[in-house]
Amino acid sequence: MPAQPSNFRRFVEVGRVVLLKSGPQEGQIAVIAEIIDHNRAIIDGPTTGVPRQSFPYRHLSLTPFILSTLPRGAGTGVVRKHLEKDGTVEKWEKSSWAQRRAAIAKRRSLNDFERFVVMVAKKARRDRVRKTLAKASA
Repeated sequence: MPAQPSNFRRFVEVGRVVLLKSGPQEGQIAVIAEIIDHNRAIIDGPTTGVPRQSFPYRHLSLTPFILSTLPRGAGTGVVRKHLEKDGTVEKWEKSSWAQRRAAIAKRRSLNDFERFVVMVAKKARRDRVRKTLAKASA
């Protein structure tokens, strides 16, 4: 009997770029350098400030980016060379996922007056759009 096709596209594998969901480096990206067992992996993020460490999978999010030529157990220097050669950090920063996270962080950092200014700008924009549509339909 033929195997069923899998719905999963992202797998825990050496070279997979991951987003850290907790800890002091929360929100940073790193690379899986070695798989320890079914609960933990060794991650390394030499260009993003994440030290080489053991990290549980439940505190990682798998991104669509992979360093496919990264060998198992690669040291920090090798990981850095692969990251820079592939331009992975720049690809991550251009991704919609990273941009959405940055927009949410910026929104959360606004003070009361800045939120008021945003509200007034949205109202003005909504009014201009409504008037333009009314003029176009008339």
